[in-house]
Amino acid sequence: MKCKKHRRKAFTLVELLVVIVILSMLAAFAAPKFFQYIGKSRMDLARPRLALVEDALERFAIDCGRYPDDSEGLEVLLVMPDDLEGKWNGPYLKRSLLLDPWENPIVYIAEGEINPGSYDLVSLGADGEDGGEGPNEDVVND
Repeated sequence: MKCKKHRRKAFTLVELLVVIVILSMLAAFAAPKFFQYIGKSRMDLARPRLALVEDALERFAIDCGRYPDDSEGLEVLLVMPDDLEGKWNGPYLKRSLLLDPWENPIVYIAEGEINPGSYDLVSLGADGEDGGEGPNEDVVND
C-alpha cells in the first residue's frame, strides 16, 4: 500500500489568530502617531489658508480704499456691498477658502488685538473654540 504525503494548503486557525494579534498590537502602537501627524498637518495648513485670505483682503483694500469692518466681515470678499459699486473688483477668493482646515469659519477682527493697527484673522483650531493647546490651539495671522 502506498502512503501519500498530504501537503498542507492552508493556514491553521492558530496561525491566523497569531498573525491577527501581532497586527493588532502593531496598529495599537502606530495609530496614535499616525493621527498625531494628521492633526499637525492641519495646523500646518491653517497658516497658508490665512495667508490666502490676507492676500484677498489686501486686494480688496487696494480696490476699495479700505478694509472691511466687523459688520461686513469676510463676506465682503465674495459679495459686493452696495456702497462700493464701481470700486469692488471681486470676488477675491472662493467661499471654501473662508473655512479653516477643520471646516470652521475663519474669524475676522477689524481692529486687531494681536496685530494692533491692522486686522486679525483667526483659525480657532480643531475644537472651534477660543484658546486651546496642541491641535486645539488658535492660529493667528502675522
